[in-house]
Amino acid sequence: MDRTRFSVEDDSSILDEMPLMMSEEAFENEESDYQTLPRARLAQRRRGLGWLLLGAWKLLCGSCCDCLLRLCRRRKELKARTVWLGCPEKCEEKYSKNIIKNQKYNILTFVPGVLYQQFKFFLNLYFLVVACSQFVPSLKIGYLYTYWAPLGFVLAVTMVREAVDEVRRCRRDTDMNSQLYSKLTVRGKIQVKSSDIQVGDLIIVEKNQRIPADMVFLRTSEKTGACFIRTDQLDGETDWKLKVAVGCTQRLPAVGDLFSIKAFVFAQKPQLDIHSFEGNFTREDSDPQIQESLSIENTLWASTVVASGTVIGVVIYTGKETRSVLNTSSAKNKVGLLDLELNRLTKALFLAQVVLSIVMVALQGFVGPWFRNLFRFVVLFSYIIPISLRVNLDMGKSAYGWMIMKDESIPGTVVRTSTIPEELGRLVYLLTDKTGTLTQNEMVFKRLHLGTVSYGADTMDEIQSHIVRSYGQVTHQASSSTTGGTTPSGKSQTAGPRVRKSVSSRIHEAVKAIALCHNVTPVYESHGNGETESAEADQDFTDDNRTYQASSPDEVALVRWTESVGLTLVNRDLTSLQLKTPSGQILSFHILQIFPFTSESKRMGIIVREESTGEITFYMKGADVAMASIVQYNDWLEEECGNMAREGLRTLVVAKKSLSEEQYQDFESRYSQAKLSLHDRALKVAAVVESLEREMELLCLTGVEDQLQADVRPTLELLRNAGIKIWMLTGDKLETATCIAKSSHLVSRSQDIHVFRSVSNRGEAHLELNAFRRKHDCALVISGDSLEVCLRYYEHEFVELACQCPAVVCCRCSPTQKAQIVTLLQQHTANRTCAIGDGGNDVSMIQAADCGIGIEGKEGKQASLAADFSITQFRHVGRLLMVHGRNSYKRSAALGQFVMHRGMIISTMQAVFSSVFYFASVPLYQGFLMVGYATIFTMFPVFSLVLDQDVKPEMALLYPELYKDLTKGRSLSFKTFLIWVLISIYQGGILMYGALLLFESEFVHVVAISFTALILTELLMVALTVRTWHWLMVVAELFSLACYLASLAFLSEYFDRSYITTWPFLWKVSAITLVSCLPLYIIKYLKRKFSPPSYSKLSS
Repeated sequence: MDRTRFSVEDDSSILDEMPLMMSEEAFENEESDYQTLPRARLAQRRRGLGWLLLGAWKLLCGSCCDCLLRLCRRRKELKARTVWLGCPEKCEEKYSKNIIKNQKYNILTFVPGVLYQQFKFFLNLYFLVVACSQFVPSLKIGYLYTYWAPLGFVLAVTMVREAVDEVRRCRRDTDMNSQLYSKLTVRGKIQVKSSDIQVGDLIIVEKNQRIPADMVFLRTSEKTGACFIRTDQLDGETDWKLKVAVGCTQRLPAVGDLFSIKAFVFAQKPQLDIHSFEGNFTREDSDPQIQESLSIENTLWASTVVASGTVIGVVIYTGKETRSVLNTSSAKNKVGLLDLELNRLTKALFLAQVVLSIVMVALQGFVGPWFRNLFRFVVLFSYIIPISLRVNLDMGKSAYGWMIMKDESIPGTVVRTSTIPEELGRLVYLLTDKTGTLTQNEMVFKRLHLGTVSYGADTMDEIQSHIVRSYGQVTHQASSSTTGGTTPSGKSQTAGPRVRKSVSSRIHEAVKAIALCHNVTPVYESHGNGETESAEADQDFTDDNRTYQASSPDEVALVRWTESVGLTLVNRDLTSLQLKTPSGQILSFHILQIFPFTSESKRMGIIVREESTGEITFYMKGADVAMASIVQYNDWLEEECGNMAREGLRTLVVAKKSLSEEQYQDFESRYSQAKLSLHDRALKVAAVVESLEREMELLCLTGVEDQLQADVRPTLELLRNAGIKIWMLTGDKLETATCIAKSSHLVSRSQDIHVFRSVSNRGEAHLELNAFRRKHDCALVISGDSLEVCLRYYEHEFVELACQCPAVVCCRCSPTQKAQIVTLLQQHTANRTCAIGDGGNDVSMIQAADCGIGIEGKEGKQASLAADFSITQFRHVGRLLMVHGRNSYKRSAALGQFVMHRGMIISTMQAVFSSVFYFASVPLYQGFLMVGYATIFTMFPVFSLVLDQDVKPEMALLYPELYKDLTKGRSLSFKTFLIWVLISIYQGGILMYGALLLFESEFVHVVAISFTALILTELLMVALTVRTWHWLMVVAELFSLACYLASLAFLSEYFDRSYITTWPFLWKVSAITLVSCLPLYIIKYLKRKFSPPSYSKLSS
């Protein structure tokens, strides 16, 4: 079997003859080779004449634009730098200013920028052209204000809104840039603005103050030589991080001595990675010169906040070169599907308008200056495309946003992008993070496994009694050994033959290892002034005011558990660590080395020396995949890890190794050398550490549970019943992700799960995809590495298969992979996607999706600030989509089509009027009548459609299946649009012909009869469209009618006042209105009776 696989991998020509099964007939199709796969065929088809004309042209234009942009924005190359302490003038080159700039425009670019953003939409550009045409005397139709007033209003509203946003951004930037900091100089402290800070400056940052630029940490007021910082604004994590001052500068007697030494920092070039840094600190004036290696723990990145003590740092990167600015991606402007559909419909209307104008000119017989007449007709019929469409929709979107934020069932919800609320009603794919989104990110210690014996939540008291007993013996032995020999017990044990240890001693060692191997620091609240301080050795270690700080909630859960069984971590600084035994005795340990956890190594280690015995021990804990090859051979680890993962527990393997003094000294010299190298430092350091990680003694396996968020199961079930496909994208390991998928009912009990085997090349991916194709209706679980291989060779086929699955789980995903999956779904399915997450690692996915939802979680606010919608709990997603998504889409669809109908009906009347009067390009209604028609006479009832709803919220949540209809986009389609076109033609024709038939003597009567009937028809049509009445709708109808009746008194130039108060006028208007509206009411009644929509059965 291995031989055949080897040949498959090697010979890609054989692969090309071995197609992916596009059907159940296995490999029989001889004529189909890899070239017949859909994507390959697509590529070939693209290269025809069409590609040459369109694709090649696009390519040429695109590359020219890119080239120009690159020339304009040519950035200087980022380089490594040498920074002298307190001497900015010694810098070899000019570095960027330390200013924060979030503004989109400046004074010069504001007006052109806003205008470009507006006129790139077809609708607005069209109106600009029509309005400009009115300056040409031969094309002038009516008064200038009838065209420029609405356009001016739209632009004014947009500009004011943009200006307000811009002023807010400017104020925020000015506040940040003008914050004052203390700068150390030879003459003492001076105050400088944040924007005046330069590379090489020595800056003092107080507690709770923001760090203004990227710095190397030189000194702190804390005795330990370390401080805590909060990084939630940088990486989204709410845990405090421990930072260490450079030893050489921390040891100086006074702050002023920083100027008496001659020292510099060598820093690598500015990079994106916020979790790594390589540099060296060199002091030249000592003999020999002192050199210290700098790593991430010696840095203070901009936008983080000092949480303890006062710090002094030397600035190494400023402004655009800081880590926080480099990692800020500009969010794309999101445009909703409904807006794109309406844009398509306006283009269709424009085409109809041009055709209608050509027909009019043709019926004239192309006489005289027919080209000018054609343009006049285009302007006359310009009301087919209503400018009020944009205004109404934008106001509608703001109203939906306000309703979402005021909904008491989903408190704390914030709408950050007001342009896409309708997207919530069109979603087909929901991509969700796991930790903190589906789960609470609150860890609880559940299980300890020692190989032969396992302890669960109900047997923890046994461990406690073992610990009490073993530490009782230890103290007893210690007191007796002071009189006898002082040989440490551990050393005599390793010298003799290896004896099987008792359960009690194994528990003792396991708990001690868990209590020592971590990065947790106990923090004590002093009651006097609420200041937080790291504990000092002489402080009273009371349990009630101790909290633990660490970068991982897993570690805090482990340390809390050791405290519960009797071994408490009471103090920690950079070099030492103290534990308290059940009897109250303090055990001190000297920290010799720490190897922090990284996502590559998946493990962390610590070397400690016990002060009472002098024993040196290397402890390590990490993921089972990383630790399996490091620990001594055993037959239980793999099986038990699998069992714990099936219970939904996160597993960690703990091991140890005793070191002699000689072994440690040898290691330390090699390690220090590796840390100082400037090339491939990370590789060299890893190689030295790996020399220690051999044949370690396996102590135990721990299981920690991450509890599910409230109501996750019913919410996921609701979304699944609504026809939404849910994909879980997580950085966690495969087993844990699979467990959470089962426990949260993302995968239903009856469904099979297909775990996609790990593949590393095209041959393996090919075979595995074929194996997966044979499975039906099963959930897919795949790791990030395998996913990358599949997408490299079989992107189209993989996405096609994955989209058929009821649920997909992608584990070990990087943030960029999450965003890549979102983009893939958008490209291959053309469906709307929604991404939901709570941490900084979900931001790229949230920004890439059509609709991004952020949860304010334990990991901070970064995701919720970057999202379009911010919620406080995952369960709120159900109501947000089923109720608000439904209402927003249905209302906007009705509103958009109604506003179009309002324009089409008046254009139909104009067409009938022109055709009756010998195809003259003369306007039917002039001046204020047109402005009033689009605004005060009909605006309020039409806009009141944003209060309409077809189904009560309770019903929408009870029957999520109703949501499936929305994704098909049936509320706004060419079919519904055509129905409205026919209604407009019918009503426009009736109103105009009716008025022409019934008028008696004067033309002014035609205008009065038809316009009054038109206003009444519009008000009645709103009533016909409404599905659920709201009291404000009734008020809007009555108010508009009252406004029209009141205006009749002032519009004497358009209406004959003596005529409009007579009976003939009233009955003619009533008759025409009745004929235009009654048939539609009858049709609606018959349709509701014989072919009711799905929701009407529920609402009745």
